[in-house]
Amino acid sequence: MNDPLPAGTIIKRHRLPTRLWHWINAVAIIVLLGSGLGISNAHPRLYWGRYGANFDHAWAQVPRMPAWITIPSSYNLAISRRWHLFFALVLGFGLLAFMIVSLLNRHFQRDLRVRARGLAPRHVWADIKGHLAFRFHDPERPAAYNILQKLSYVSVIFIMIPLLILTGLTMSPGMNAAWPWLLDLFGGRQSARSIHFILAVLIGGFTVVHLVLVILAGVGNEIRSMITGRWRVPEA
Repeated sequence: MNDPLPAGTIIKRHRLPTRLWHWINAVAIIVLLGSGLGISNAHPRLYWGRYGANFDHAWAQVPRMPAWITIPSSYNLAISRRWHLFFALVLGFGLLAFMIVSLLNRHFQRDLRVRARGLAPRHVWADIKGHLAFRFHDPERPAAYNILQKLSYVSVIFIMIPLLILTGLTMSPGMNAAWPWLLDLFGGRQSARSIHFILAVLIGGFTVVHLVLVILAGVGNEIRSMITGRWRVPEA
């Protein structure tokens, strides 16, 4: 067992590829959510299956989003789509580059590997109690991710974002012609649109929770570590 590091100790926490991807991803997610809500305003109903129109049964009616949260702020479906498609490419190729680099420098294996013992109920419950008490770091390994962080990041990186990209491709008529198996995989273009929207809501919720935890953990220290890579061990 390692001795806890003294408060105020500066340690290297985030490598350059992780920091670059974090900020590129942050901008891409914000623009994609805003432009996606602008697109949603054009037809705010969600369907299952291959087709969807005004007289088909919709399983959900999305509220019309106010101008201050959409991109652009004035309703313009064409411009919303342009922003959305451009930053979808940024998100997709950014994720691909991050995955390749993280495999080469062993970031995934070193920092995000989920071990069976970490999923033991007592470990998960200990992390939950720690978060409720605003203790977000292990005093003996302050730079390590806890199990809740690992599960969150693994879910976003390996499940949510790839599914967002695939369901987005499924909604493209051009991709339907090139990769018709996408329609079969998601049960039709409208099913893909519904799944895409649900995933976007989950990503938005993850972003909000992430920002709240950054503030609670010490916003200056956390942001500095994501800019410079260096993190100051907080008081116990």
